[in-house]
Amino acid sequence: MRIKAPYHWYKNVAVILIFLLLNPAWANSQCPENIDFETGTFNGWTCYLGTVQDIGGENVITLNSVPAPVLDEHTMLSSFPGDGLDEYCGFPKNCPNGSGHSIKLGNDQSGGRAEGLSYTFTIPPTTNKFSLTYNYAVVFEDPGHPTKRQPRLEIEVINVTDNLPLECFSFSFVAYNSLPGFFTAPTEPNGSPIRYKDWTTNTIYLNGYQGKTIRLFIRTADCTYSIHFGYAYIDVSSKCENGFAGETFCAQDTAVDVVAPSGYQEYYWYNSTFSQLLSTQQLLHLQPPPTAATSYAVALVPFPGYGCEDTLIVELQDTLSAKAIAGPDQILCNYNPVRLGVPPVSGMIYKWTPAYGLSDPNISNPTALPGIDTTYILSIKSIGGGCQSEDTVKVAVRNIDNSLVVSGDSVYCYGVSQFPVLKVQPVNIVQWYHNGSAIPGADQLTYTVTAPGSYYAMLLSNVCSDPIQTRIVFIPFDTASAGVRYPEISVAYNFKLKLASRNFNNGVQWSPFTSLDNRYTSTPYFKGVNSALYTIRIADSLGCFTVDTQYVRTYKKIAIYVPSAFTPDGDGLNDFLRPLLLGFQKVKYFRVYNRWGKLLFEANNDFPGWNGKVNNVLQEAQSVIWTIQAEDLDGSIHTEKGSSFLMK
Repeated sequence: MRIKAPYHWYKNVAVILIFLLLNPAWANSQCPENIDFETGTFNGWTCYLGTVQDIGGENVITLNSVPAPVLDEHTMLSSFPGDGLDEYCGFPKNCPNGSGHSIKLGNDQSGGRAEGLSYTFTIPPTTNKFSLTYNYAVVFEDPGHPTKRQPRLEIEVINVTDNLPLECFSFSFVAYNSLPGFFTAPTEPNGSPIRYKDWTTNTIYLNGYQGKTIRLFIRTADCTYSIHFGYAYIDVSSKCENGFAGETFCAQDTAVDVVAPSGYQEYYWYNSTFSQLLSTQQLLHLQPPPTAATSYAVALVPFPGYGCEDTLIVELQDTLSAKAIAGPDQILCNYNPVRLGVPPVSGMIYKWTPAYGLSDPNISNPTALPGIDTTYILSIKSIGGGCQSEDTVKVAVRNIDNSLVVSGDSVYCYGVSQFPVLKVQPVNIVQWYHNGSAIPGADQLTYTVTAPGSYYAMLLSNVCSDPIQTRIVFIPFDTASAGVRYPEISVAYNFKLKLASRNFNNGVQWSPFTSLDNRYTSTPYFKGVNSALYTIRIADSLGCFTVDTQYVRTYKKIAIYVPSAFTPDGDGLNDFLRPLLLGFQKVKYFRVYNRWGKLLFEANNDFPGWNGKVNNVLQEAQSVIWTIQAEDLDGSIHTEKGSSFLMK
């Protein structure tokens, strides 16, 4: 097994051992106010804008402070309700560590622009051990420029007191970064691939800097050619912990996982005397747990050019205690999800039951959007199985029914219809709006519309502080055209006749439906025995209705017409040989023969007739004989025959 780190351990261990002797208990460090962005603001942070250039073969970022965050350059993100996924790479914009707020620095616009954020704080003189953990994700266009010209993210830590950069904790990430975890996005919006790194954790250990003023400086920049963009997502942890995750464990644990700081290439865990190599992973798994006050050492080997080698000592204690905190009871109003629980504690396992309505039942602080009142139980335990605890929270659902019903016609027609009435479901407070302005005195469950325009209501209950809006309805006012009585039409019994009405291109309805093939067209076909008076309801472009009338008078006539010639050439004109019947109700048979008496066609109806083909073969031009037998409306049988000519 290759062991790289031990050769230098004595340099750091001596200092650490002296520190442990002088400081038997680590002081509880407290994070600087809002360094984690958890107020949802940039308070305490300084914002910068500037440019990036290639000057003398060096990548030079020039920044100037600005008095406030700049839109689309310094963007505050909130995990509740959430900002969705990165448009190019698909990872979540909000850091998945359970924090409430992250930030996006920069954007996807090119132009050789640069953005920055800095936070300056002083480590308390009594705090000998102090650390900052941050999470980052980056999105870079990768046009293949030389490294000095590529888009980038720079994170710099400066000892302001001594005016010295802390190079072991300062990093620069570029498009084709050698660190693992960089991937290529599926799209190339500007013809260049996009390289990205999903959310990744890194730790800055500031042990021994008590009383020093420290500045954390974060910068993003486009490429120096001003063509390709780069931006980053940043989140700083709310806990400036002195020790490792897993350093304290539950007395009931059956195993312990101790986690070294993130961001290193290699890890070498040893016992306190460095006589035994225990693990080469970031995580040291101990089963069963050691006795209290057992110490371990971890040698850290950074990625080339990203940090310094170091060796840290950790002393395990069985003093961890944890309590499930489901949070206060909640009222869910108007379909707005509520947040349960509190931010997570490292090393703990969370489970909510039931899972109904939760964004994720296995995190410490999910959002809840149940459809009914629900009581949730939060169960927690350490990874080793100890520190088990439960808590409950009740979510009362108080959604307002924001449906809006329109009674009467949705269009008011002057002189024809009554004013439409709008109605909402029972609620404590109602305010009606017309064209976006509140209507004075309109605070009842119903409102009668007396003017055209858009309408909606704002509804408020005594339980929920935020009102909810109904859908918006538009009520037009219109004047209907005067009705027209069409000239009377006479037609023989059972003769198919096409009728026609006016049409304003918004719907037609004939009434009654009797003897019509389609009542919803302006050109229906009439075929019947009884006379009928039709009303035609015609809607105009806004929906106002005009009512026209058409009287169809029928008369008895017995006649059979068969054309003397037909042309079955497929042009849609006179393609079929068929009888035209007046006053008949049934065809017994219609037959066609050639001049030698051979049957060419037979049917027991009058439509569509003979197409001039036998066995799907078009016949030669010739004279044909037809015969028909049909039953009239009185039940009498009529038989006629004649001749027609098939023309080609």
